Formats: sequence, C-alpha cells, structure tokens
Amino acid sequence: MGNLDTLIRIMLVDDENLVRAGLRMILESDPRIEVVGECADGRTAVERVDALAPDLVLMDIRMPVMDGLEASQAILKTRPDQKILVLTTFNTDEMVLTALKAGVSGFLLKDTPPAELMEAINQVAAGRTMLSESVTKQLIAVAGSRPEGSRRQAALEKLGVLTEREREIAVAIARGYANQEIAGKLFISLATVKTHIGRVLEKLDMENRVQVALCVFEAESG
Repeated sequence: MGNLDTLIRIMLVDDENLVRAGLRMILESDPRIEVVGECADGRTAVERVDALAPDLVLMDIRMPVMDGLEASQAILKTRPDQKILVLTTFNTDEMVLTALKAGVSGFLLKDTPPAELMEAINQVAAGRTMLSESVTKQLIAVAGSRPEGSRRQAALEKLGVLTEREREIAVAIARGYANQEIAGKLFISLATVKTHIGRVLEKLDMENRVQVALCVFEAESG
C-alpha cells in the first residue's frame, strides 16, 4: 500500500454532507484513491465497514448516533488491522489520547491543507503513524504535565522490558519511520524489523504502532 500503482480504498465518515462532498472531491482528484463509501454517523460506519472493506477509514469525531471515538473502538475490536485516520476540528487532550489509545493510525485537524491530507493518507496506507505537528506537540505537552511518577514512570517501566534493540525500534516508530526506513537506519533487514516490531507489541501488550509512539512520547516527557 502507498506506492504509485496501488489503489487506496477509502470510507468517509462525517455527519456533514458538504464536508464529505469536499473531501470526496479532494481525494478523487488523485487517481490512486477511490472513495468506496460514505457514512453520516459512527454506527453506520461500524455496520458497513466489513462489506466495504476499505483500506482506510477517514473518521470524524463529533457525530450523532455514535461518535467517531466509539466507532473507531468498535471497528478495531473486530478489524484490528483496520487503518483509521481521524480528521476533526476538535483536539482536546482527552480526545487525542482516547483516539490514539483506541488504536487509530493517525490524528489530523480539519484545517490541514489538502496536500498534507493527501500525504497523510498515503503515509497511513503505507503503514506509518501520522500525527499533525500540533497534535504531536500537544501529546508531548500533555505527557509532560502529568504528576511526576505517574504516566512518565509507567511508560518508562513499560519500555524497560524491551531489549536495547527493541527500544531503538520503539523510538523509530514514535518518530514515524516506516519499516524500510527503520531497516536502513539500524542496518538490519526488513524481516528483522518486522520481527522486532512484533516482539515490541507483544511485550508492551499493545495492538499497533500509534500506541507504541504514545508510550515513547510519555516516557520522553519531563
């Protein structure tokens, strides 16, 4: 996913008709992208995701019937490998943390320029974590504002179970590097990178790279 010859199939989830129409127009201006369905609320998204089988779900947060956070949690419970990119006007601390802990693949704000949105979609489709710069700074600030010995200490203890090489892998994930980039930076094979990532996820009891990145952010704060 993510190369020039691969079609990225996207499901749009937003309660505003004009927003969905605008996003569809932007996305389908790229011949590598196909919008396979639209949903106006989270419950409909949960009901339709299996049938549509999108490569990526572009998910709003504030919606009627079921919000985007609850919908993301429900989708990832049955489709743990599903890539979900949150696109919203809301970025409160609680919302960002809840979305990332649910396992979404990225978090962007709706004021993100179209070119950056397209780049984010390609990066997430290729398996990378994608957080807007403002959200990344916010995560670090939130982690750093926790009382000493709470979140940071818990994150450090979690990472403490990793070997030195596995910690290097975890940090590289937090920096947003794709597997091939990690292999090049650490001078190891792609297969070895994948093996290490599997061990990191298992040891940390996490389901995806975003959760690993969040743990690293919290450990590095303060």
